[in-house]
Amino acid sequence: MRLAVLSSDEMTSEQKDLYREILNGPRGQGPRAVLLASGAGGLAGPFNAMLYAPPAGHALQELGAAIRFRTELAPRIREMAILVVAQAWDSAYERASHEPIGRQAGLTEEEIQALRAGADPGFADKHEQAAYSVMRAAAAVLGERALVELSTLAGYYATLALQMRIFRVPAPVA
Repeated sequence: MRLAVLSSDEMTSEQKDLYREILNGPRGQGPRAVLLASGAGGLAGPFNAMLYAPPAGHALQELGAAIRFRTELAPRIREMAILVVAQAWDSAYERASHEPIGRQAGLTEEEIQALRAGADPGFADKHEQAAYSVMRAAAAVLGERALVELSTLAGYYATLALQMRIFRVPAPVA
């Protein structure tokens, strides 16, 4: 089942509030690789699904903004973790959205290809390798805060991947 893309002119006031919150938040500021607009006056990807349940959508989008923009995770680690989730859940949208962000964060093409294939990229940096291992198993070198942030990030993106799979959200067109 696919969810119809809601356009802003057919949204309830509660949906419009969430719509504005997403577009006016950190995802909507400056250059970005993740497609927010649907091209039909609505939102793309997981953001459209959030509009169907505004209370849950507010909580999810705020959690996502906190995880992406207000953690102490290094951008390479954050994007590597997201790409591990994208591979594990076979989420084309997450992969297509976050591979460019991963490149901007410094992931090499070889590392991205390995992550896409579900292979260990063999990170030389011990924190990156530990984060990769945490995403695949468990490790204790990151510290409690980073471990909480990383596991929350994995859970959040797993939730988005599940919703996009259920609602058959295709990868954004470049």
